[in-house]
Amino acid sequence: MFELTPYSTRRTVYDPFNLFNDFFGTNSNNAIAELRTDITDKGDAFVLEADLPGFKKEDIKIDLENDRLTISATRHSEHEENKSGCIRRERHFGTFERSFDVSGIETQSIRANYTDGVLTLTLPKRPELVPDNRSISIE
Repeated sequence: MFELTPYSTRRTVYDPFNLFNDFFGTNSNNAIAELRTDITDKGDAFVLEADLPGFKKEDIKIDLENDRLTISATRHSEHEENKSGCIRRERHFGTFERSFDVSGIETQSIRANYTDGVLTLTLPKRPELVPDNRSISIE
């Protein structure tokens, strides 16, 4: 499957204060930045489900440029930067995005739905890529 190949979005920045977590693979800094997705082949379409918990529908943007579909979401901080009493801050704020190659998709027919923190995109395949399901008789 060459369609829906995700582009790499992993950004790593050395953080000397987070060495322990990085060593054991428990660093959650990239967890939201990756916008984790499941892609299912339904025969005539792909269904892409992206976890976006805590985002408002109006803060999610889906752009299509040439054969690249980009999902981006912006989470705004509602807290003061120097909030007293904060011991550790693990919730991330900012813009997070992920792009996919949609060269085999009928882009005019893409549908999107956002329910309970999950963005679901239905991406119909181009007609020439839909598998021909039929029975063949044996002679």
